[in-house]
Amino acid sequence: MMIDAHQHFWRIDRGDYSWLTNDMGVLYRDYLPDDLSPLIHKNDISGTVLVQAAPTYEETIFLLSLYERHDWIYGVVGWLDLSAPSFPEQLDSLMKRPGIVGLRPMLQDLEDSAWILQEHVVENLKQLIRYDLPLDLLINHKHISSVLTLMKTLPDLKAVIDHMAKPNISAGELNKWQEEMNALSQFPNIWCKLSGLLTQADPAMWKVDDFTPYIQHIVLAFGPDRLLFGSDWPVCLSAGSYEEAVAVIKGNLPETLTLAEVDGIFSGNAKAFYKLNERREENGQVSL
Repeated sequence: MMIDAHQHFWRIDRGDYSWLTNDMGVLYRDYLPDDLSPLIHKNDISGTVLVQAAPTYEETIFLLSLYERHDWIYGVVGWLDLSAPSFPEQLDSLMKRPGIVGLRPMLQDLEDSAWILQEHVVENLKQLIRYDLPLDLLINHKHISSVLTLMKTLPDLKAVIDHMAKPNISAGELNKWQEEMNALSQFPNIWCKLSGLLTQADPAMWKVDDFTPYIQHIVLAFGPDRLLFGSDWPVCLSAGSYEEAVAVIKGNLPETLTLAEVDGIFSGNAKAFYKLNERREENGQVSL
């Protein structure tokens, strides 16, 4: 049984998904647990990590309410304003609620690619180290230098790169991205998600082997012990099905990986990175 370490839910009438517009086809509708449940059971997924999709505290509380009602949602990566003076107090309050396993600022949507290096943001990130709470990094190539500087400043911060930093697979851009991933992988506290790849390829013409050099390089750079599988559902639906999101990862892992290493990518690493067992035990819940 696998763990999907990156998926989303949203309800449009909440009003906090400014990026979601009615010209986005299949994505412009509500996606909730009843939509995903049959898909994860069909694909042997035991549970998921639910990731924020709106930069609001209110959406995080909404996601935590779903966590409380569905035992297959293993944890929530939420959002808090890392630039707020009140961040430490807000984090203390949020951590009293069951289910929070990480935070994610939506860096790709911010105009300033160096936003995360602001002095007060860096000070607030130290609070995550205090809680041993991971940071999900939604980034692309323009953010790499800032992330490298951040990790030199806060080497004890635990972070994961979402969607392999979104390589331009549709254009076949590879060499510069490989160099950037090599640089990021030198920090042992940076992990990487094998997720969100379908939407980086040509949505109408992609083939499974389009992803081969990207996935195999990530395995080489980070090693199998720092990789997590994620579907990026329902965002992946704009370029393929849930089954295809799984198959693209399974079909491109190096054949030299051991069964234990593959199991780590699809399950054990998510448990370790997000401390899923530990956080459920703290909340009086059954271990995974």
